[in-house]
Amino acid sequence: LHYGTLLGSRACATMAAAAWGTGALYALLHTATAFSLRLCQGNAVDQFFCEIAHILKLSCSKSDYLREVGIIYFSLCLICGCFVFIVVSYVQIFRAVLRMPSEQGQHKAFSMCLPHLAVVSLFVSTAMFAYLKPPSISSPSLDLLVSFLYSVVPPAVNPLLYGLRNQELKAAVSNTYIFNIHKMHASLTGVSR
Repeated sequence: LHYGTLLGSRACATMAAAAWGTGALYALLHTATAFSLRLCQGNAVDQFFCEIAHILKLSCSKSDYLREVGIIYFSLCLICGCFVFIVVSYVQIFRAVLRMPSEQGQHKAFSMCLPHLAVVSLFVSTAMFAYLKPPSISSPSLDLLVSFLYSVVPPAVNPLLYGLRNQELKAAVSNTYIFNIHKMHASLTGVSR
């Protein structure tokens, strides 16, 4: 991707600063609200991190609860808007790719776009499910699984998706895998190579 060439370095820096700045403000908003909640059901959260939805379950103030729920729904609207923008952008990209005369060029373009779209879809759909699911289907194990899916899997999968495009990295992973298979085979059969 040639963002610097197509947009210019100043536009790229501005977009990066806007993304980081809005992310920091969003985190600050939720952190300030979460720290202002009065907890009357203890302070133990059944998650591997202090997720807002689970902190709200411990709150005893209805007005604080409603304020944070309002922030969450506003955030979900923004996230849905971003997701729609991403989907519309990908529709435009796919239309441009399908007009490409080279089938190899189409394959390369799709192999870049589809994994990213899959990771974004996984993140947005699991996050929406976590915050919008009815309380009747809520269970600690399901909550833990869903929060794991949207908080750990996308950041862990992104380096794999984009790193395996690098031929040197792909060769190193392949060689390590083949070496370990030969080593395991040798230890099982008692024959060394």
